[in-house]
Amino acid sequence: MKSGPVQKSETKNLIALLGKRLGEKNVLFALEDRLCYASDGSKQKYLPDIVVRPQTTQHVSDAVRLANEHEIPVYARGAGSGLTGGAVPVLGGMVLDFTQMNRILEIIPEDLVATVEPGVVTQTLQTEVAKHKLFYPPDPASAAFSTIGGNVAECAGGITGLKYGVTRDYILSLEVVLADGSVITTGRKTLKSVTGYDLTRLLVGSEGTLGIFTKITVKLIPLPEKIETLLVFFPTPEDAVTSANGIISHNILPRALEFIDKSSIDCIKGYRQEMELPEDANAILIIDIDGEEKSVQKGISLVESFVSKNNAMKVIAAKNAKERDALWEVRRILSPALYKIAPFKINEDICVPRSQILEILRAISEINSRYPFLKVANFGHIGDGNIHVNVMYEKENDQSFAEKMIEEIIHSTLRFGGTVSGEHGIGNVKSKFLPFEIAPQELQIMKNIKHMFDPKGILNPGKFF
Repeated sequence: MKSGPVQKSETKNLIALLGKRLGEKNVLFALEDRLCYASDGSKQKYLPDIVVRPQTTQHVSDAVRLANEHEIPVYARGAGSGLTGGAVPVLGGMVLDFTQMNRILEIIPEDLVATVEPGVVTQTLQTEVAKHKLFYPPDPASAAFSTIGGNVAECAGGITGLKYGVTRDYILSLEVVLADGSVITTGRKTLKSVTGYDLTRLLVGSEGTLGIFTKITVKLIPLPEKIETLLVFFPTPEDAVTSANGIISHNILPRALEFIDKSSIDCIKGYRQEMELPEDANAILIIDIDGEEKSVQKGISLVESFVSKNNAMKVIAAKNAKERDALWEVRRILSPALYKIAPFKINEDICVPRSQILEILRAISEINSRYPFLKVANFGHIGDGNIHVNVMYEKENDQSFAEKMIEEIIHSTLRFGGTVSGEHGIGNVKSKFLPFEIAPQELQIMKNIKHMFDPKGILNPGKFF
């Protein structure tokens, strides 16, 4: 594969060919257009040579086939909200912008399935299926703007992962354009299928390195009748973690179980001063219980009783949907609030067995003590052990220290039986950590699979390996 940007003469030729097959309006090459596709949520910047905006599977197939013939890198892009560089065109080449392939093709309530194009926004799908009293559970924090195609590529998680699982648990079938431009369909629209190897599951989470999704069939479930939310304040993180573990061990499975530490609470106070948070609170749990109304009321009552016995300082229960949204606002504003503490941050999404959460939080605190000029805020999906560790720093030249601290945290995570990424993926930001977790033989198998799917290495090069 060519290691640098496309040559000008080749770019001109390719633009002409793409314009004939896809229409000139769907091929962008002006600098001001290409700049819009140079970065994603990881804030890296790499300028593509060409941007293609397909409207059909045939458009994608034609574009990829031409790119493969000319050995030009191809980078699929949804909303560009990924945090590990999955969509950034690190070698230039062609960006495929899927925002125009944004149709919900069908919702079949009796089969509990829906089929969508990759540019459909996650929340849009959730809203549409809810009209049929159905539920698409994967709920990343970016659901209001992230796309289903990106969610599938990264195997997105989110706040409902504890009870309902992650994106891969709801993908039944994929239409995929391979590196040579050919089109395959994996899986079936049935809720069961064990025919052959599970290529669908292999492709979910492959971050655009094996194929490009053009149609996605998802599994739906009945919409829960009722949701209740509690916001609980604790004097120590140990009390919060003990309560979280106790709730689950008492056969209560929350829809969401979120943890926020003291540093994060301080960020919220500085960001939204009108929010009344207890001054001496050092940890917060946000708890959602859903299901039939009677079971929800019973579950909420048990949780309130249980957290009270575990030193809860204050428990706030939402009385209606508006109050529920207000309680969740505490969690939603965290990411922007962190920038009030320091202008730079590195956001990791480590995941450990739930039994090791206290150990990893203590390890992070101990590591932080060796870097006192860095600030750390921890929050996330404590119910499934997925903690977002944010290392923040004031000066750009402190980045190297932040990266060293992150590496120590990664090693501690693995020592406690965890993983380097619970939901954000690897991209190019975390590729250096992959050999820490994956054994050489297993890593080689992955590389062999990549080569089999993409012999010329045109699909999202510079990621994973």
